Amino acid sequence: MSAARTTVVIATRNRCAELLRTLGKLAALRPRPPVIVLDNDSDDATAPAVAAAAESLGEIHLIRLPHNAGATARNLGVAQADTPYVAFSDDDSWWAEDALPRAERTFDSHPSLGLLAARTLVGPDEHEDPVSTQMARSPLGHDPILPGPSVLGFLACSSIVRREAFIEVGGFSSVLHFAGEETLLAYDLAAAGWQLCYVSGVRAHHHPSLVRGDRLERDVRQLRNRMLVTWMRRPVPVALRASFGLLCQTLRYPPAGLAAAGTLLRLPAALARRRRLPDEVEEWIRVLDTSP
Repeated sequence: MSAARTTVVIATRNRCAELLRTLGKLAALRPRPPVIVLDNDSDDATAPAVAAAAESLGEIHLIRLPHNAGATARNLGVAQADTPYVAFSDDDSWWAEDALPRAERTFDSHPSLGLLAARTLVGPDEHEDPVSTQMARSPLGHDPILPGPSVLGFLACSSIVRREAFIEVGGFSSVLHFAGEETLLAYDLAAAGWQLCYVSGVRAHHHPSLVRGDRLERDVRQLRNRMLVTWMRRPVPVALRASFGLLCQTLRYPPAGLAAAGTLLRLPAALARRRRLPDEVEEWIRVLDTSP
């Protein structure tokens, strides 16, 4: 059995080659973490290839889903994990050699920490992802009792959660499906009293896959989900202003029109899950919205 106290959860779809590379990188970690792969109804060789890889790479549990569950597939992986911490990887990202043990020690010494956002190094030249640079300079500041700057967002492919906290808030939302799903989870963790912070000493590697979806579709999903999150958690006046702004964009930016239509289709489900954030969290969002 692995001595690791962190399970790595990977949601994947039709990226067999990249996934196998990631699994090989994770298998080289010591202690070797258990890995749960959620196959979002791939129609390539993902499932048999992972099954074959498990024979040589160790603790890999494959769960094949009958449909593409998007980001919520990770929820099933977290539910299946039996470790106190869960690290998310994408099929084109993996964790540095010392990342998981360092994260475990950080969580152990900070019991209020619900999510750790790691430093993301991109590509063979390992340049820092701009999101990591932004988090390191977070306008929310650095509470002395925390191991890094406070954040209210993260990259899913380089984040580690306390399993208890993730399950408490319900994980990723099925309303959003995929793209920008991290924002709502960050809001919900903060609203439940959990801390989120960026820790530069914990590193993840991201080598973006060459198998990528349509850029226009992703932009539409990002805009749509940003609007849905606003209606699900922000004050009504804020949501109305954001909706008006999106409608104004439709005249000069075609994806905005598609995003508006997508928002309307999912709005009943979003409103059914509407829950106002605590004033403190709402104030943090305003600080982020008005920062350079």
